[in-house]
Amino acid sequence: LAFVATVPRTRRLLKEEDMTKIEFETSEEVDVTPTFDTMGLREDLLRGIYAYGFEKPSAIQQRAIKQIIKGRDVIAQSQSGTGKTATFCVSVLQCLDIQVRETQALILAPTRELAGQIQKVLLALGDYMNVQCHSCIGGTNVGEDIRKLDYGQHVVAGTPGRVFDMIRRRSLRTRAIKMLVLDEADEMLNKGFKEQIYDVYRYLPPATQVCLISATLPHEILEMTNKFMTDPIRILVKRDELTLEGIKQFFVAVEREEWKFDTLCDLYDTLTITQAVIFCNTKRKVDWLTEKMREANFTVSSMHGDMPQKERESIMKEFRSGASRVLISTDVWARGLDVPQVSLIINYDLPNNRELYIHRIGRSGRYGRKGVAINFVKNDDIRILRDIEQYYSTQIDEMPMNGKLAFVNLLPEYLIDNVDMFSIDVLVVQGTKCAFLFQPYTGFTDLGP
Repeated sequence: LAFVATVPRTRRLLKEEDMTKIEFETSEEVDVTPTFDTMGLREDLLRGIYAYGFEKPSAIQQRAIKQIIKGRDVIAQSQSGTGKTATFCVSVLQCLDIQVRETQALILAPTRELAGQIQKVLLALGDYMNVQCHSCIGGTNVGEDIRKLDYGQHVVAGTPGRVFDMIRRRSLRTRAIKMLVLDEADEMLNKGFKEQIYDVYRYLPPATQVCLISATLPHEILEMTNKFMTDPIRILVKRDELTLEGIKQFFVAVEREEWKFDTLCDLYDTLTITQAVIFCNTKRKVDWLTEKMREANFTVSSMHGDMPQKERESIMKEFRSGASRVLISTDVWARGLDVPQVSLIINYDLPNNRELYIHRIGRSGRYGRKGVAINFVKNDDIRILRDIEQYYSTQIDEMPMNGKLAFVNLLPEYLIDNVDMFSIDVLVVQGTKCAFLFQPYTGFTDLGP
């Protein structure tokens, strides 16, 4: 009950184009269920869905929820910010026997923050079901994990290392598990996690249903699923749909690495109009850039995987609340994390692969809203940028020379959805006064340009 009071009861209706324009490549037996009421969901779950603020299922929810509920293995892919987390959370909750206080569903995620976010969504949607859900993640007290698991949890959401540790200690009993969900599945089946996933999978009952969810699913990952999935239903968005229609993409030609910092400082005033995430490729670069920005009297926060868990949680709490506006991070923040008011992404370093690019820019433009992605590109990065454009059939335009002012001029079209919550009265940039009179934030509304 204490948690539920903190969940904002806001409208989470995706824009209509999310329902109609996305093209999926699906198995023949997949049909479209246009409303939550026609999905055959239990009454107490429906109450939780509507209380959470959902009104109409998104495109991926319309296709995937019924298939998961039927007990089929499912591979589901859709763009970032289109409701994938709620897709499997609703499905998991529908399949639980609440009278049985044993773990019946296991959800694995690549980062601690994402596992915690999944737990919160489950508790909120299951508000009227008396569901027990525990977040089992590294960096936290092992004794507390053991105590919670001994009490009995219907669902465990966690990171593979800590989950496997709890299984080996026999604190997490797997005999009643009937569903395994891999969120950000391509990352989970990558080299770093693959062995841990297989370690966990070996302890699950043979008939366990498996669901894979991600915004990106490369061909080699799809081929790998034959090892542990049975005749899976496939719901895959077409590749050229993946670049997220509502996100305007730019690049800034900086020529040399040392010019990036000055470019970022020039843009700082604009970053704080809304909330922004700046991505670097290494933890060392995050620490260096954070220190440089603070030395120049800019207010920023930062996060990466080497930070203590308590510090990571504190930074996330501040950023979600809007207390901090600019977050510098590694790719620990690139997957799945949902802060709807983020509408600007800066790739200080271009990511190392094409899939990460989609996940990074997908931190903006959540729930069909608009966003902007700006890429700092050195001379030797142009080839990588063109490869991303070609692979996803998208266009990344060069930002005009008067970068700051040009960016501000994008606000009415691309960022107005998110600026509204900060009640900005007047913005002065390069001597140009741009007046914006906004009402306080009242929910996920589409104000339009």
